[in-house]
Amino acid sequence: MLGWPDAPWHLELVAGENLAAPPAPTAEDLLVLYLAGPVDDALVARLVAAGGVRVSQGPYWDRWGVTVADPDGYRLVLSTRSWSNSAD
Repeated sequence: MLGWPDAPWHLELVAGENLAAPPAPTAEDLLVLYLAGPVDDALVARLVAAGGVRVSQGPYWDRWGVTVADPDGYRLVLSTRSWSNSAD
């Protein structure tokens, strides 16, 4: 679980043998992190070394960042944009 102190949100990732639904990722299951700057190549290399695979997420996300699929197939987008300009 992660979040900011006193923030009205948090992100919780769950796993375990007793979950009712097995993972069933699609290309639309994205966790997007807006970095407001360049994506660190060393970070992408670490994600790949940990079992991730760099994938294309289509023209928009490929233009504005890097997408890595985790070993279960869920996708992390590291966007060069900031949240404030993400709707442009």
